[in-house]
Amino acid sequence: MSDTTTPPMQTKAGDPGAFAEFDLNRVDSPAFVVDAAKLRANCQILADIRDEADIKILSALKAFSLPATAPILGDYLDGVCASGLWEAQLASEYYDGEITTYSAAYKPNELEEICRLSDHVIFNSPEAIARAALILDQARITGGDVSVGLRLNPMLPLGEVEKYDPAAPFSRLGFPVDQLTEDSLDGVDGIHFHTLCEQTFAPLKQTWEHVFDFIEPWFGQLKWINMGGGHHITRSDYERAELVDFLAEVKEDTGAEIILEPGEAVALDAGILVGTLLDTGFNGMPIGITDISATCHMPDVLEAPYRPAMLHERAGEEDLPIRLGGPSCLAGDVIGDYRLPVAAKPGARFAFLDQAHYSMVKTSTFNGVQLPSIWLWDSETDELQCVKRFDYADFRERLG
Repeated sequence: MSDTTTPPMQTKAGDPGAFAEFDLNRVDSPAFVVDAAKLRANCQILADIRDEADIKILSALKAFSLPATAPILGDYLDGVCASGLWEAQLASEYYDGEITTYSAAYKPNELEEICRLSDHVIFNSPEAIARAALILDQARITGGDVSVGLRLNPMLPLGEVEKYDPAAPFSRLGFPVDQLTEDSLDGVDGIHFHTLCEQTFAPLKQTWEHVFDFIEPWFGQLKWINMGGGHHITRSDYERAELVDFLAEVKEDTGAEIILEPGEAVALDAGILVGTLLDTGFNGMPIGITDISATCHMPDVLEAPYRPAMLHERAGEEDLPIRLGGPSCLAGDVIGDYRLPVAAKPGARFAFLDQAHYSMVKTSTFNGVQLPSIWLWDSETDELQCVKRFDYADFRERLG
């Protein structure tokens, strides 16, 4: 029988940065620790790109939405993008700048509030825009200046994993670009496409060259073009000079405002997840049970799947790695095989790298597993504060 196991995605980040010197015993376990200084550094890179290319850059709340860091993002970026009503409300309450909201579908009883809160509201199809016409008209009558966008599906899959690729065959995300007609863009101010995932410049350029001919007839009519997220701009190997030239050229060719919505790039390598080894055993190989759960704390480890990098993991082959898994009853709650930087004994502390994005926002209390506390550290000043601790009441009240 052939092995159909999906090979893990390769971690695109994992630079320990200032965390290389962080004492893991300074925080609870499990705990997320976010470095404010690294966030500032990432945002500065994004702001430089924004200024050089004369575009707008928004932060994707779906990837990273820690309100305690909202002032940092507000100092550098133009606003945020939301994925529905609750994120739009969070954006309105905590974040500075513009709010762009896109959802694959909107509930009619939520759309009025979304229009009130958002500067741009992006729809998944022309039919969805038509159904929302009365709500959009009412929003404008009552003083709202909401701009309407249409998400396009470029129909050019370039992602590493198909289920994470919005342009994969039969995708529900976006209006197929080859179905565009004059009526499709009636009443539409801008277009949006988002097909990248942890990628550098080349796939963005390739996607633009693919959609160019489909949308060129509307150059001059379109007020803005939103190229979505998935841009790993803050990664050391990203081709930033080429990106700036490209964005400036697109802006000149189209006469439209250009917008990017990075998510991971904002918080790349800006957070760790600290855990403790609770028990060990042997079943064909060393086994370790930790207070970090893949299914509860890092679900992308199972969904992608991928193997998160470990802080100070030993690279030698002199002994067997230990297979780490969480405390839940799920047999598949396995994080991966590691050579710990300390002795693999109960009580040992360790940390996984690059956990600020798409981990904190996805945690759950399945099996009653404790949620990690959240800490904000500034590696430049060494200031450390606990933002949030979770207790039994958070678990109990979640389901009423």
